[in-house]
Amino acid sequence: MVSKWGRRELSNPLPANRGLANAGRERNGKHCGHPDKVSAMPRQARIEVPGVPMHVTQRGVNRCAIFLDDEDRHHYRRLLREACLNHGVLIHAYVLMDNHVHLLLHAEQAGAASRAMRAVGQAYVQAFNQRHGRIGTLWQGRYKSSLVDSDAHALRVIRYIELNPVRAAMVDAPEAHRWSSVHLHLGLGQDALVTPHPLYLSLGETPAARAHTYRAWLMSGTDDEELDRIRAHMAQEKALGHPRFQAMLEKTLNRPVDLKPRGRPALSKGDGGN
Repeated sequence: MVSKWGRRELSNPLPANRGLANAGRERNGKHCGHPDKVSAMPRQARIEVPGVPMHVTQRGVNRCAIFLDDEDRHHYRRLLREACLNHGVLIHAYVLMDNHVHLLLHAEQAGAASRAMRAVGQAYVQAFNQRHGRIGTLWQGRYKSSLVDSDAHALRVIRYIELNPVRAAMVDAPEAHRWSSVHLHLGLGQDALVTPHPLYLSLGETPAARAHTYRAWLMSGTDDEELDRIRAHMAQEKALGHPRFQAMLEKTLNRPVDLKPRGRPALSKGDGGN
């Protein structure tokens, strides 16, 4: 049924996006007892602004599995909830895959999300290594993050996160994946890990109405252009959003927050270009 998400175009409850689902797949890794050496990459300062949601992803080294069973997943959830509570961080969406995680976080204090991620990352690696008799790093470097424009892109990122298991062909429908915030958003159960985003709460006056509207939004899927945009901003750790949102951040931070152009810059006509 993966094609259902890649080829069907359904009615969209939010006019800002008319997307087809993407049929691309995301690889799931295997457990590696002895990870290869990871080449060091130069670090850039993380873009983190109080009150602005942050899309976070963290992957296993060499695409190796970071969860081997449900006990690992339960423990990661416990650590994540504890770290976010301790540092004042809200979780609007999440998915636990086999070899990586996606989170949409919100913090009102600068650096709070980074501190929470550092705490859960260190504690989880220690517990994972002890339980599975391994040593060394588990993560593929530090986690990646991208700021998200709440007004224009928060629901799109939530949908992107919750459709990960379908794109990876792990399940036929997002709610079939147990380790995801989708169950709360579809009204299928409670989740103490999740605080619904204000845009989700605006989808209806009752929980049932919100779940109904969100299901239609989720089923409308994510087209290739939107997928590429979310992934590119994550890869470069830039701010995903409307140009006005990006301009505001650039003025606040005094640094570029939009994507760097790919390849060599095009020549102008005066320079001999077309």
